[in-house]
Amino acid sequence: MRAGLVLLASMLAAFPAVAEQHHRDPLNDLEIDKLRDAAQEPEARLKLYIEFARTRLENLEKVRADEKAQNRDELTRNALQDFLDVYDELNTNVDTFADRGDDLRKALKPVIEADTEFGSKLRAFKSSLGSRPESQKDFTFLLGSALDAIDAGMKDHRDLLAEQEETFKHKKKDKKHGSE
Repeated sequence: MRAGLVLLASMLAAFPAVAEQHHRDPLNDLEIDKLRDAAQEPEARLKLYIEFARTRLENLEKVRADEKAQNRDELTRNALQDFLDVYDELNTNVDTFADRGDDLRKALKPVIEADTEFGSKLRAFKSSLGSRPESQKDFTFLLGSALDAIDAGMKDHRDLLAEQEETFKHKKKDKKHGSE
């Protein structure tokens, strides 16, 4: 019994290390440095996330175009997951800046344009899988998650822009009336 508990305890202690090995950071060191430099600048930071997400989608397209790639399905899954992770970080940053009360009107416009671009690229990717049903089932969940994230993000970003347009329009009017 005691040996079983020791074995269980050692397995539980090793579990976090194993879990960490499987979690990959989709950003490289240079990208992390760029984000760190733009930490307090919403427009610059969000543009960086757009650039990084776009790069992940380009990587996905390259992997799918390379018929001879080893582990093509695994590389495709990784590219999709990396895109989704970066896009989720983009959304988290939008929320953080909005919660701080930052004026995101200028910063949100390229985000909304990117939402449209990303959605159309992912839908094109999904359509390209239609000719290969075996591949389509391999990516259904992850691709569905990415498309759901894009659709929800697009709606949230547009709603936030409309909300900010209204809020900052009133602040501008209040400032004018207060200075007279």
